[in-house]
Amino acid sequence: MSTLNETVTFVVPVSDNDTYEENFSASPLFNERHQHQILAIQNASSASKLYNWAIDKSLTDILVFVHQDVLLPASWLRNLRKALKYLAETDPLWGVLGCYGFTKDSINHGHLYCSGNGGILGRQFDCPVEVQTLDEIVLILRKSSGLYFDNTLPYFHFYGTDICMAAADRGMKCYAIPAFCFHNSNQTVLFPKEFLKCYNHIKKHWRKYLPIRTSCLLIDRFNYYLYKVYIRQILRYPLLRSTGKIRRRVKDPVKFLEKLKYDKED
Repeated sequence: MSTLNETVTFVVPVSDNDTYEENFSASPLFNERHQHQILAIQNASSASKLYNWAIDKSLTDILVFVHQDVLLPASWLRNLRKALKYLAETDPLWGVLGCYGFTKDSINHGHLYCSGNGGILGRQFDCPVEVQTLDEIVLILRKSSGLYFDNTLPYFHFYGTDICMAAADRGMKCYAIPAFCFHNSNQTVLFPKEFLKCYNHIKKHWRKYLPIRTSCLLIDRFNYYLYKVYIRQILRYPLLRSTGKIRRRVKDPVKFLEKLKYDKED
């Protein structure tokens, strides 16, 4: 059983050093000296292979898988420990935690600011809330849980869905926790072809759990929701590109996070 005050391992896939240094590495959480393990890995072929490698290399029980463009406030670890304390009493065998997720009924839970979406997602809440899947921006699990990602899932899409389904398959629950963060992302205007390959992989691998509600769409048996989202993106893309209204990362994320005034216990 993990102790609430122990160090944790942060695992970050890095595709751009500047983005990493200006965002995750600059998180107020790391302003003070710490003993947390940080595994910032470049040139990974897929998130699943990278994260499974990190699970084996982790020196701690608690692992936090986080995007390179996420900033964690100084209060973030206190909020995580508060959630862990709550779950130690209510569900000590929890599977996966995260900052934002959806129930099977498409109800969102979490609290963050996302520049790519242009504002706050979710709302403040007090205790961990059970969800079906979690967004990949932040994923938290225990090495001692024995959970691993699907090594055959390619690229960097739907691995959050995969690990949540792996937990569910073992009777473990997943939760969105009240731990505000800032996702300094660019707007996703058109899903790449790799997205579709990962979608089909997840649909086939976890077909017994369909429909599966993810943070970006519903994975259903007949791909109705996927086609609906793709058509909307294709129609919007020329207009957004011609008008230059595609939302981009903020240039000074640390100062922006300060202005949000969410650097406190959620």
